[in-house]
Amino acid sequence: MSTNDVRELIVTGGGPAGYTAALYAARANLRPLVIEGVQWGGQLMITSDVENYPGYPEGVLGPVMMQEFRTQAERFGAEFLTDDVTRVDFSERPFRVYVGGEEHRAWTVIVATGANARQLGLETEIALQGRGVSYCAVCDAAFFRDKTVVIVGGGDSAMEEATFLAKFATRVIVVHRREELRASPIMIERAQQNGKIGWALNSVVERVLGEAVGHVTGVVLRDVHTNETRELEANGLFVAVGHDPNTKLFLDWLDHDTGGYLVTMPGSTRTNIEGVFAAGDVQDHVYRQAVTAAGSGCMAALDAERFLAAEHHREQSLAATKH
Repeated sequence: MSTNDVRELIVTGGGPAGYTAALYAARANLRPLVIEGVQWGGQLMITSDVENYPGYPEGVLGPVMMQEFRTQAERFGAEFLTDDVTRVDFSERPFRVYVGGEEHRAWTVIVATGANARQLGLETEIALQGRGVSYCAVCDAAFFRDKTVVIVGGGDSAMEEATFLAKFATRVIVVHRREELRASPIMIERAQQNGKIGWALNSVVERVLGEAVGHVTGVVLRDVHTNETRELEANGLFVAVGHDPNTKLFLDWLDHDTGGYLVTMPGSTRTNIEGVFAAGDVQDHVYRQAVTAAGSGCMAALDAERFLAAEHHREQSLAATKH
């Protein structure tokens, strides 16, 4: 195990929140180390066109935008380690963050490891990600104006996304494996009253069609009772079966809700452990946008900077009283 110098700040995670936190921290001379993960860039790495991020009037490819975020943080002195955090120890300061047998220590830590949209687990789904398969209606609905789309899910978020998609698409088919939807009655009623929304209940998506042409052309549905299959023509597939925050390493240390999302103090990115902050989709299960993740990354860096400054001031005051 190698012992490194104690840093002011370690950022865990390399997405919009982590890179924005790194940018602000680097400009504040905190010398941040960003342990960005092997699969850096977050969910935007499987997003083709991003058209709703301010400053990109022509739109931008998700991976290109993440590379630009990263380059900007690096320009101001952020250091990057393209590997995964395997363990943390927040029992005392300096905090310890491990990558395998390598130990990194810092006075503050920003957790920005993001969340993953749950997938259906189909090879054809993965092959057509960003080519008609999407996990975010707010992000991508505008690409499906006057088209037919399928959305999988039966909860509130699926109903909300179906209703949102109906503002753009001519037809929205909701696919759910059961007869009963899990969504709240008001959300179900709203969707059922929308004339553009149709239903394929007791059904699952067996295959996504369109690999040969490079974009979604439809889906194969299977009836869960009869096992009969049928093809449904569609231009897009939206998967709305939930998200999983990447918080497993932190659950023993940090307060979290029943879904595993980290809990931060109201109006702040502070967690229950002084000096540990959380930003982006690890603590946001409501908005889940690149721009809100970036905003909370900025907040976390400012919170960490102010925390360190207050601590330094206290140390100076204590030293002065001793003389």
